[in-house]
Amino acid sequence: MYRVWNFIANYSLLLISGAILALVWVNLAPNSYHDFTEMVLIDNFFIGHAHVDANGHIHRTLTLHYLVNDVLMAMFFAIAAKEVWEAIILDEGSLRGKKAASPLVATLGGMIGPIVVYLGVAAVLGSDVYDAVAKGWAIPTATDIAFSYLVGRIVFGAGHPAVRFLLLLAIADDAGGLLILAIFYPSAALAPSWLLLSVVAAVAVFFLANWLPRRMDRGNQLRPNSTWVRKTFGAWPYIIAGCLSWYGFQESGLHPALGLLPIVPTIPHADRAFGIFAAAEAHLHDLLNVMEHGMKIPVEIVLFFFGLMNAGVEFTSIGAPTWLVLAGLMIGKPAGILLFGWLAAGPMKLGLPQGMRIIDLFVLGCVAAIGFTVSLFIATVAFDGGVVQEAAKMGALFSFFAAVVAIVAGKLAKVEKQHLE
Repeated sequence: MYRVWNFIANYSLLLISGAILALVWVNLAPNSYHDFTEMVLIDNFFIGHAHVDANGHIHRTLTLHYLVNDVLMAMFFAIAAKEVWEAIILDEGSLRGKKAASPLVATLGGMIGPIVVYLGVAAVLGSDVYDAVAKGWAIPTATDIAFSYLVGRIVFGAGHPAVRFLLLLAIADDAGGLLILAIFYPSAALAPSWLLLSVVAAVAVFFLANWLPRRMDRGNQLRPNSTWVRKTFGAWPYIIAGCLSWYGFQESGLHPALGLLPIVPTIPHADRAFGIFAAAEAHLHDLLNVMEHGMKIPVEIVLFFFGLMNAGVEFTSIGAPTWLVLAGLMIGKPAGILLFGWLAAGPMKLGLPQGMRIIDLFVLGCVAAIGFTVSLFIATVAFDGGVVQEAAKMGALFSFFAAVVAIVAGKLAKVEKQHLE
Protein backbone atom coordinates (compact mmCIF):
# COMPACT_ATOMS: atom_id res chain seq x y z
CA MET A 1 0.00 0.00 0.00
CA TYR A 2 1.44 3.36 -1.00
CA ARG A 3 1.43 6.40 1.32
CA VAL A 4 1.44 8.98 -1.45
CA TRP A 5 -0.66 11.57 0.36
CA ASN A 6 1.70 11.54 3.35
CA PHE A 7 4.67 11.85 1.01
CA ILE A 8 3.17 14.84 -0.79
CA ALA A 9 2.28 16.48 2.53
CA ASN A 10 5.71 15.89 4.01
CA TYR A 11 7.95 16.68 1.07
CA SER A 12 6.00 19.02 -1.15
CA LEU A 13 3.66 21.32 0.74
CA LEU A 14 6.55 23.17 2.38
CA LEU A 15 8.24 23.47 -1.01
CA ILE A 16 5.07 24.92 -2.53
CA SER A 17 4.65 27.24 0.45
CA GLY A 18 8.18 28.54 0.02
CA ALA A 19 7.64 29.07 -3.70
CA ILE A 20 4.36 30.94 -3.20
CA LEU A 21 5.88 33.12 -0.48
CA ALA A 22 8.81 33.92 -2.79
CA LEU A 23 6.50 34.89 -5.66
CA VAL A 24 4.43 37.18 -3.47
CA TRP A 25 7.45 38.72 -1.74
CA VAL A 26 9.47 39.46 -4.88
CA ASN A 27 6.51 41.02 -6.67
CA LEU A 28 5.64 43.24 -3.71
CA ALA A 29 9.14 44.17 -2.49
CA PRO A 30 11.82 42.92 -4.92
CA ASN A 31 14.73 44.73 -3.29
CA SER A 32 14.15 43.30 0.18
CA TYR A 33 13.64 39.82 -1.30
CA HIS A 34 16.94 39.87 -3.19
CA ASP A 35 18.72 41.36 -0.18
CA PHE A 36 17.43 38.44 1.87
CA THR A 37 18.39 35.67 -0.56
CA GLU A 38 21.88 37.08 -1.13
CA MET A 39 22.49 37.84 2.55
CA VAL A 40 26.18 37.34 3.40
CA LEU A 41 26.54 34.92 6.29
CA ILE A 42 30.35 34.65 6.40
CA ASP A 43 32.92 36.37 4.21
CA ASN A 44 36.39 34.94 3.55
CA PHE A 45 35.18 31.45 4.40
CA PHE A 46 36.29 28.03 3.14
CA ILE A 47 32.91 27.37 1.50
CA GLY A 48 30.76 29.66 -0.60
CA HIS A 49 30.83 31.59 -3.86
CA ALA A 50 34.39 31.97 -5.18
CA HIS A 51 35.66 35.49 -5.94
CA VAL A 52 38.98 36.78 -7.18
CA ASP A 53 40.14 39.90 -5.32
CA ALA A 54 42.26 42.78 -6.66
CA ASN A 55 45.45 40.86 -5.80
CA GLY A 56 44.37 37.79 -7.76
CA HIS A 57 43.65 35.72 -4.65
CA ILE A 58 40.54 33.52 -4.52
CA HIS A 59 38.28 33.85 -1.51
CA ARG A 60 34.80 32.52 -0.81
CA THR A 61 31.67 34.18 0.51
CA LEU A 62 28.96 32.10 2.13
CA THR A 63 25.55 33.57 1.32
CA LEU A 64 22.13 32.29 2.37
CA HIS A 65 21.43 31.31 -1.24
CA TYR A 66 24.66 29.28 -1.45
CA LEU A 67 23.94 27.61 1.89
CA VAL A 68 20.55 26.39 0.68
CA ASN A 69 21.28 25.57 -2.98
CA ASP A 70 24.83 24.25 -2.77
CA VAL A 71 25.17 22.89 0.77
CA LEU A 72 21.80 21.82 2.17
CA MET A 73 20.25 20.63 -1.10
CA ALA A 74 22.96 17.95 -1.12
CA MET A 75 20.70 16.05 1.31
CA PHE A 76 17.81 16.16 -1.17
CA PHE A 77 19.97 14.83 -3.99
CA ALA A 78 21.37 12.15 -1.66
CA ILE A 79 17.83 10.86 -1.07
CA ALA A 80 17.18 10.86 -4.82
CA ALA A 81 20.46 9.01 -5.36
CA LYS A 82 19.51 6.46 -2.72
CA GLU A 83 16.31 5.57 -4.57
CA VAL A 84 18.16 5.33 -7.89
CA TRP A 85 20.87 3.18 -6.29
CA GLU A 86 18.30 0.76 -4.84
CA ALA A 87 16.51 0.52 -8.17
CA ILE A 88 19.73 -0.41 -9.95
CA ILE A 89 21.61 -2.77 -7.62
CA LEU A 90 19.03 -4.73 -5.63
CA ASP A 91 17.92 -8.09 -7.02
CA GLU A 92 14.31 -6.85 -7.12
CA GLY A 93 15.29 -3.32 -8.12
CA SER A 94 12.78 -1.59 -10.37
CA LEU A 95 15.43 -0.62 -12.93
CA ARG A 96 16.81 -4.12 -13.39
CA GLY A 97 15.90 -6.67 -16.01
CA LYS A 98 13.39 -6.67 -18.83
CA LYS A 99 10.64 -5.03 -16.78
CA ALA A 100 12.65 -1.81 -16.78
CA ALA A 101 13.51 -1.87 -20.49
CA SER A 102 10.45 -0.05 -21.86
CA PRO A 103 10.43 2.66 -19.14
CA LEU A 104 14.15 3.26 -19.72
CA VAL A 105 13.66 3.68 -23.47
CA ALA A 106 10.68 5.96 -22.83
CA THR A 107 12.81 7.96 -20.38
CA LEU A 108 15.37 8.53 -23.11
CA GLY A 109 12.62 9.90 -25.32
CA GLY A 110 11.36 12.01 -22.43
CA MET A 111 14.77 13.68 -22.25
CA ILE A 112 15.59 13.95 -25.96
CA GLY A 113 12.14 15.29 -26.90
CA PRO A 114 12.30 18.36 -24.63
CA ILE A 115 15.85 19.17 -25.74
CA VAL A 116 14.89 19.02 -29.43
CA VAL A 117 11.80 21.20 -28.91
CA TYR A 118 13.61 23.69 -26.67
CA LEU A 119 16.59 24.18 -28.97
CA GLY A 120 14.54 23.83 -32.16
CA VAL A 121 12.05 26.55 -31.24
CA ALA A 122 14.90 28.74 -29.97
CA ALA A 123 16.64 28.38 -33.35
CA VAL A 124 13.45 29.37 -35.14
CA LEU A 125 13.23 32.51 -33.00
CA GLY A 126 16.62 33.63 -34.28
CA SER A 127 20.30 33.48 -33.45
CA ASP A 128 20.08 36.15 -30.74
CA VAL A 129 17.47 34.22 -28.80
CA TYR A 130 19.26 30.90 -29.40
CA ASP A 131 22.59 32.22 -28.14
CA ALA A 132 20.93 33.68 -25.03
CA VAL A 133 19.02 30.55 -24.03
CA ALA A 134 21.03 27.60 -25.41
CA LYS A 135 22.66 26.81 -22.04
CA GLY A 136 19.23 26.03 -20.59
CA TRP A 137 18.61 23.00 -22.81
CA ALA A 138 18.51 20.62 -19.81
CA ILE A 139 15.86 22.55 -17.85
CA PRO A 140 12.85 20.82 -19.48
CA THR A 141 14.36 17.32 -19.23
CA ALA A 142 13.41 16.99 -15.56
CA THR A 143 10.39 15.23 -14.03
CA ASP A 144 9.29 15.98 -10.48
CA ILE A 145 8.76 12.52 -8.95
CA ALA A 146 6.40 13.49 -6.13
CA PHE A 147 4.04 15.73 -8.06
CA SER A 148 3.98 13.60 -11.21
CA TYR A 149 3.25 10.52 -9.13
CA LEU A 150 0.37 12.28 -7.39
CA VAL A 151 -1.14 13.46 -10.69
CA GLY A 152 -0.55 10.02 -12.20
CA ARG A 153 -2.67 8.45 -9.48
CA ILE A 154 -5.41 11.02 -10.09
CA VAL A 155 -5.42 10.36 -13.85
CA PHE A 156 -4.94 6.58 -13.93
CA GLY A 157 -5.97 5.40 -10.47
CA ALA A 158 -3.57 3.89 -7.96
CA GLY A 159 -3.76 0.37 -9.43
CA HIS A 160 -3.15 1.18 -13.10
CA PRO A 161 0.10 -0.26 -14.56
CA ALA A 162 0.86 3.18 -16.07
CA VAL A 163 1.47 4.51 -12.53
CA ARG A 164 4.22 1.96 -11.93
CA PHE A 165 5.61 2.72 -15.39
CA LEU A 166 5.59 6.44 -14.52
CA LEU A 167 7.45 5.85 -11.26
CA LEU A 168 10.18 3.85 -13.02
CA LEU A 169 10.45 6.56 -15.67
CA ALA A 170 10.69 9.33 -13.06
CA ILE A 171 13.42 7.52 -11.10
CA ALA A 172 15.42 6.93 -14.30
CA ASP A 173 14.83 10.57 -15.24
CA ASP A 174 16.31 11.62 -11.89
CA ALA A 175 19.39 9.49 -12.59
CA GLY A 176 19.78 11.17 -15.98
CA GLY A 177 19.30 14.59 -14.41
CA LEU A 178 22.06 13.94 -11.87
CA LEU A 179 24.43 12.93 -14.68
CA ILE A 180 23.54 16.04 -16.70
CA LEU A 181 24.18 18.29 -13.71
CA ALA A 182 27.52 16.66 -13.01
CA ILE A 183 28.78 16.64 -16.59
CA PHE A 184 27.32 19.72 -18.26
CA TYR A 185 26.87 22.24 -15.44
CA PRO A 186 30.09 22.65 -13.46
CA SER A 187 29.87 25.43 -10.88
CA ALA A 188 33.37 26.79 -11.62
CA ALA A 189 36.50 26.09 -13.65
CA LEU A 190 37.17 22.35 -13.44
CA ALA A 191 39.95 21.09 -11.19
CA PRO A 192 39.46 17.29 -11.49
CA SER A 193 42.30 16.47 -9.09
CA TRP A 194 40.05 17.53 -6.19
CA LEU A 195 37.71 14.65 -7.03
CA LEU A 196 40.40 12.37 -5.62
CA LEU A 197 39.31 13.62 -2.20
CA SER A 198 35.76 12.39 -2.90
CA VAL A 199 37.04 9.07 -4.25
CA VAL A 200 39.41 8.50 -1.32
CA ALA A 201 36.69 9.40 1.20
CA ALA A 202 34.23 6.97 -0.43
CA VAL A 203 36.73 4.10 -0.74
CA ALA A 204 38.07 4.59 2.79
CA VAL A 205 34.69 4.68 4.51
CA PHE A 206 33.43 1.70 2.50
CA PHE A 207 36.54 -0.35 3.31
CA LEU A 208 36.87 0.55 7.01
CA ALA A 209 33.24 0.88 8.12
CA ASN A 210 31.44 -1.51 5.75
CA TRP A 211 33.49 -4.13 3.89
CA LEU A 212 36.17 -4.91 6.50
CA PRO A 213 33.78 -5.57 9.45
CA ARG A 214 31.61 -7.78 7.22
CA ARG A 215 34.71 -9.59 6.00
CA MET A 216 35.79 -10.24 9.57
CA ASP A 217 32.28 -11.54 10.37
CA ARG A 218 32.27 -14.01 7.49
CA GLY A 219 30.67 -17.27 8.66
CA ASN A 220 29.48 -15.78 11.96
CA GLN A 221 25.75 -15.09 11.96
CA LEU A 222 26.05 -12.93 15.09
CA ARG A 223 28.16 -10.40 13.11
CA PRO A 224 29.98 -9.05 16.20
CA ASN A 225 32.36 -6.74 14.33
CA SER A 226 29.72 -5.17 12.10
CA THR A 227 27.44 -4.68 15.10
CA TRP A 228 30.25 -3.09 17.14
CA VAL A 229 31.13 -0.66 14.34
CA ARG A 230 27.53 0.37 13.89
CA LYS A 231 26.78 0.76 17.61
CA THR A 232 30.04 2.58 18.33
CA PHE A 233 30.23 4.93 15.37
CA GLY A 234 26.71 4.92 13.90
CA ALA A 235 26.45 7.16 10.85
CA TRP A 236 29.43 9.36 11.77
CA PRO A 237 32.00 7.74 9.44
CA TYR A 238 29.67 8.36 6.51
CA ILE A 239 28.81 11.90 7.63
CA ILE A 240 32.51 12.76 7.82
CA ALA A 241 33.16 11.10 4.45
CA GLY A 242 30.18 13.02 3.04
CA CYS A 243 31.63 16.34 4.22
CA LEU A 244 34.98 15.53 2.63
CA SER A 245 33.33 14.43 -0.60
CA TRP A 246 31.19 17.58 -0.70
CA TYR A 247 34.30 19.75 -0.26
CA GLY A 248 36.04 17.82 -3.04
CA PHE A 249 33.13 18.56 -5.37
CA GLN A 250 33.17 22.25 -4.47
CA GLU A 251 36.88 22.60 -5.14
CA SER A 252 36.73 20.46 -8.30
CA GLY A 253 34.21 22.79 -9.94
CA LEU A 254 31.41 20.19 -10.11
CA HIS A 255 28.18 21.32 -8.52
CA PRO A 256 28.64 20.71 -4.77
CA ALA A 257 24.95 19.83 -4.27
CA LEU A 258 25.92 16.48 -5.86
CA GLY A 259 28.79 16.01 -3.42
CA LEU A 260 27.18 13.25 -1.35
CA LEU A 261 26.50 10.99 -4.32
CA PRO A 262 29.81 9.04 -4.12
CA ILE A 263 29.10 8.19 -0.46
CA VAL A 264 25.55 6.84 -0.86
CA PRO A 265 26.65 3.48 -2.41
CA THR A 266 29.14 2.90 0.43
CA ILE A 267 26.49 2.87 3.19
CA PRO A 268 25.28 -0.59 4.35
CA HIS A 269 21.95 -1.47 2.79
CA ALA A 270 19.51 -4.33 3.23
CA ASP A 271 19.10 -6.68 0.28
CA ARG A 272 15.56 -5.45 -0.31
CA ALA A 273 13.60 -2.23 -0.72
CA PHE A 274 9.89 -1.53 -1.04
CA GLY A 275 10.06 1.70 -3.03
CA ILE A 276 10.07 5.42 -2.47
CA PHE A 277 6.36 5.62 -1.55
CA ALA A 278 6.02 2.35 0.33
CA ALA A 279 4.97 2.47 3.98
CA ALA A 280 7.00 -0.70 4.60
CA GLU A 281 10.21 1.31 4.01
CA ALA A 282 9.83 2.62 7.57
CA HIS A 283 10.45 -0.93 8.86
CA LEU A 284 13.84 -1.35 7.16
CA HIS A 285 16.57 -0.73 9.74
CA ASP A 286 19.71 -0.94 7.63
CA LEU A 287 21.92 2.11 8.03
CA LEU A 288 21.10 3.65 4.63
CA ASN A 289 17.37 3.61 5.30
CA VAL A 290 17.87 4.84 8.87
CA MET A 291 19.93 7.76 7.59
CA GLU A 292 17.32 8.57 4.93
CA HIS A 293 14.55 8.62 7.51
CA GLY A 294 16.74 10.77 9.77
CA MET A 295 17.05 13.33 6.97
CA LYS A 296 13.30 13.48 6.39
CA ILE A 297 12.46 16.52 8.52
CA PRO A 298 15.65 18.45 7.66
CA VAL A 299 14.97 17.91 3.94
CA GLU A 300 11.39 19.14 4.34
CA ILE A 301 12.74 22.37 5.86
CA VAL A 302 15.45 22.64 3.19
CA LEU A 303 12.83 22.31 0.43
CA PHE A 304 10.85 25.17 1.95
CA PHE A 305 13.92 27.39 1.81
CA PHE A 306 14.78 26.09 -1.67
CA GLY A 307 11.38 27.26 -2.89
CA LEU A 308 11.86 30.57 -1.07
CA MET A 309 15.37 31.12 -2.46
CA ASN A 310 14.65 30.18 -6.08
CA ALA A 311 11.01 30.80 -6.96
CA GLY A 312 11.16 34.56 -6.46
CA VAL A 313 10.46 35.63 -10.03
CA GLU A 314 8.80 38.90 -10.97
CA PHE A 315 5.92 38.40 -13.37
CA THR A 316 7.44 41.07 -15.62
CA SER A 317 10.31 38.59 -16.24
CA ILE A 318 8.12 36.33 -18.40
CA GLY A 319 9.77 36.04 -21.80
CA ALA A 320 11.06 33.71 -24.50
CA PRO A 321 12.87 31.35 -22.07
CA THR A 322 9.58 30.87 -20.17
CA TRP A 323 7.78 29.62 -23.26
CA LEU A 324 10.77 27.56 -24.41
CA VAL A 325 10.92 25.69 -21.10
CA LEU A 326 7.15 25.16 -21.18
CA ALA A 327 7.25 23.98 -24.80
CA GLY A 328 10.06 21.57 -23.99
CA LEU A 329 8.13 20.13 -21.05
CA MET A 330 4.56 20.17 -22.35
CA ILE A 331 5.24 19.31 -26.00
CA GLY A 332 8.65 17.63 -26.02
CA LYS A 333 8.01 15.36 -23.01
CA PRO A 334 4.75 13.77 -24.19
CA ALA A 335 5.96 13.50 -27.79
CA GLY A 336 9.31 11.97 -26.81
CA ILE A 337 7.79 9.48 -24.35
CA LEU A 338 5.10 8.48 -26.86
CA LEU A 339 7.54 8.00 -29.74
CA PHE A 340 10.24 6.14 -27.81
CA GLY A 341 7.67 4.17 -25.80
CA TRP A 342 6.06 3.05 -29.06
CA LEU A 343 9.49 2.06 -30.42
CA ALA A 344 10.13 0.01 -27.28
CA ALA A 345 6.73 -1.66 -27.31
CA GLY A 346 6.54 -2.29 -31.07
CA PRO A 347 9.67 -2.44 -33.24
CA MET A 348 11.97 -3.29 -30.31
CA LYS A 349 9.47 -5.92 -29.07
CA LEU A 350 9.96 -5.01 -25.40
CA GLY A 351 6.24 -4.67 -24.83
CA LEU A 352 4.21 -2.68 -22.33
CA PRO A 353 2.81 -3.80 -18.96
CA GLN A 354 -0.42 -5.77 -19.28
CA GLY A 355 -3.39 -3.42 -19.28
CA MET A 356 -1.46 -0.44 -20.65
CA ARG A 357 -2.15 1.01 -24.12
CA ILE A 358 0.05 3.01 -26.49
CA ILE A 359 -2.18 6.07 -26.02
CA ASP A 360 -1.52 5.82 -22.27
CA LEU A 361 2.10 6.70 -23.05
CA PHE A 362 1.01 10.12 -24.31
CA VAL A 363 -1.09 10.75 -21.20
CA LEU A 364 1.79 9.57 -19.05
CA GLY A 365 4.08 11.97 -20.92
CA CYS A 366 1.73 14.84 -20.05
CA VAL A 367 1.98 13.84 -16.39
CA ALA A 368 5.79 13.65 -16.59
CA ALA A 369 5.87 17.21 -17.96
CA ILE A 370 5.69 18.54 -14.40
CA GLY A 371 9.32 19.63 -13.94
CA PHE A 372 9.21 22.01 -10.98
CA THR A 373 11.86 21.08 -8.36
CA VAL A 374 14.72 19.80 -10.52
CA SER A 375 13.84 22.10 -13.44
CA LEU A 376 14.00 25.04 -11.05
CA PHE A 377 17.34 23.84 -9.73
CA ILE A 378 18.84 23.40 -13.21
CA ALA A 379 17.63 26.89 -14.19
CA THR A 380 19.61 28.38 -11.31
CA VAL A 381 22.84 26.69 -12.43
CA ALA A 382 22.35 26.99 -16.20
CA PHE A 383 22.13 30.78 -16.24
CA ASP A 384 23.74 33.55 -14.25
CA GLY A 385 21.28 35.66 -12.26
CA GLY A 386 19.33 38.00 -14.49
CA VAL A 387 16.43 38.28 -16.91
CA VAL A 388 17.07 34.99 -18.75
CA GLN A 389 17.36 32.98 -15.54
CA GLU A 390 14.22 34.56 -14.09
CA ALA A 391 12.23 33.85 -17.25
CA ALA A 392 13.43 30.23 -17.33
CA LYS A 393 12.45 29.77 -13.67
CA MET A 394 8.97 31.01 -14.49
CA GLY A 395 8.71 28.28 -17.12
CA ALA A 396 9.62 25.67 -14.50
CA LEU A 397 6.96 27.08 -12.16
CA PHE A 398 4.33 27.17 -14.90
CA SER A 399 4.92 23.46 -15.58
CA PHE A 400 2.32 22.85 -12.86
CA PHE A 401 -0.24 23.45 -15.63
CA ALA A 402 0.84 20.11 -17.07
CA ALA A 403 -1.32 18.54 -14.34
CA VAL A 404 -4.44 20.11 -15.86
CA VAL A 405 -3.36 19.07 -19.37
CA ALA A 406 -2.76 15.50 -18.14
CA ILE A 407 -6.20 15.24 -16.55
CA VAL A 408 -7.85 16.52 -19.75
CA ALA A 409 -5.71 14.17 -21.88
CA GLY A 410 -6.77 11.26 -19.68
CA LYS A 411 -10.43 12.07 -20.26
CA LEU A 412 -9.95 12.41 -24.04
CA ALA A 413 -7.96 9.16 -24.19
CA LYS A 414 -10.72 7.42 -22.19
CA VAL A 415 -8.35 6.18 -19.52
CA GLU A 416 -10.10 3.65 -17.31
CA LYS A 417 -9.02 4.22 -13.73
CA GLN A 418 -7.87 1.18 -11.83
CA HIS A 419 -7.80 1.23 -8.04
CA LEU A 420 -5.85 -0.88 -5.59
CA GLU A 421 -7.79 -3.84 -4.30
